[in-house]
Amino acid sequence: MIGMPVPLYEAKAEFFRMLGHPVRIRVLELLQDGPKPVRDLLAAIEVEPSNLSQQLAVLRRSGIVTATRSGSTVVYALAGGDVAELLAAARRILAVLLSGRQDLLDELRAAETAR
Repeated sequence: MIGMPVPLYEAKAEFFRMLGHPVRIRVLELLQDGPKPVRDLLAAIEVEPSNLSQQLAVLRRSGIVTATRSGSTVVYALAGGDVAELLAAARRILAVLLSGRQDLLDELRAAETAR
C-alpha cells in the first residue's frame, strides 16, 4: 500500500533495527567524544574499510550521523545530542540487566569511567 502512514511502533522498531549492529554502536560511542575522520574510526574499531563504509552509510541514511568532506578526508559526527543520551540510557539499562554477568559489567563500567 503505497502512501500509507507507518505506525509509530513500526518506525521505532525500524530505528532500533538500524542500531542493531555492533560496528554501528561502536561508531556512535566513538562519535560521542566529537567528530572523527574515517581513519580514526578505522583505527579504533579495527574492521575492514568496506565493512565500516557500509555501516557508516546506514547511519548516514538514517540521519543519525552527518558526514563532511574536507579534501580527501571525510569526518563523521553525531547529528544531535539525543544519540549520546540514548547510549547513556542503554548503558544504565545494561548495568541492571548484566548485574549477574560480572565480566560484562566490569567492561561496561570501564567504558563509562573512560568517558
